[in-house]
Amino acid sequence: MSLDLIDTFLDMLWAEQGVSENTLSAYGSDLKIFSKWLKEKSLIEVMSDDISAFLAYRYKQGIGNRSTARILSSLRKFYGYLLRENQIVIDPTSLIDLPYIGRKLPISLSEQDVESLLNAPETVHVLGHRDRTMLEMLYATGLRVSELVGLRLEQVSFRQGVVRITGKGNKERLVPVGEEAMTWLQEYFERTRPQLLKERRCEFLFVTQRAEGMTRQAFWHIIKRHSKQAGITKDLSPHTLRHAFATHLLNHGADLRVVQLLLGHSDLSTTQIYTHIARERLKDLHEKFHPRG
Repeated sequence: MSLDLIDTFLDMLWAEQGVSENTLSAYGSDLKIFSKWLKEKSLIEVMSDDISAFLAYRYKQGIGNRSTARILSSLRKFYGYLLRENQIVIDPTSLIDLPYIGRKLPISLSEQDVESLLNAPETVHVLGHRDRTMLEMLYATGLRVSELVGLRLEQVSFRQGVVRITGKGNKERLVPVGEEAMTWLQEYFERTRPQLLKERRCEFLFVTQRAEGMTRQAFWHIIKRHSKQAGITKDLSPHTLRHAFATHLLNHGADLRVVQLLLGHSDLSTTQIYTHIARERLKDLHEKFHPRG
């Protein structure tokens, strides 16, 4: 019974809300662990005390505040669904507060670091030219890595200089591509891509030597290799250039809502974290260059 409820809930999220596979997997894992911990008790019989006891149990297992918050978020989503479906009359999560989680700022590269990273690939070689083009595109557009590697030919307008992206929740947005990145992309499309394909066909814009679309994991390894060549010692993530894109726009005076639209954030509060990064950067500059910093 409990597992059927979980499966039905996950199917709803997938069909109606376009939740990503990673998020679905996290929800499913949290709920199944909770269901197993309940033993004979059904998920629809759960009270607030059960959830508090479960979170305490997980905390004793070494789960930190951030993971605890994620688990509670999964339970809230699930019980909100059961309440709407009239399978329960009281949401057992409604009286439970989220644990405090300090704001963790994403790592961002300086403009000099970005230049070093962009210049790292050896562009005289076809693979180096492809890598440089992908890095230029990532920094110029702020796309998620999954959005970049998933780009298909029909999503790119060379004439208008934009790419059409379908992001999280199947929301579509048009993202402009800067002149520099578009120059690299045009040359890649006309010269480098045909050399990689060797008359084979592929629907994806960025391809491998096997004439297949680039995977997210493969491109992440490429980023790490080129960052090492560039002498960048920061602990990068697949979103590092996306973070740099947003931070540098704000540093140069871009409006926060414009950055929100470009990134494809549904909630402005998600974008606001970049104002904190920009503020930290300004503080660093002030301390470094002001005579009384």
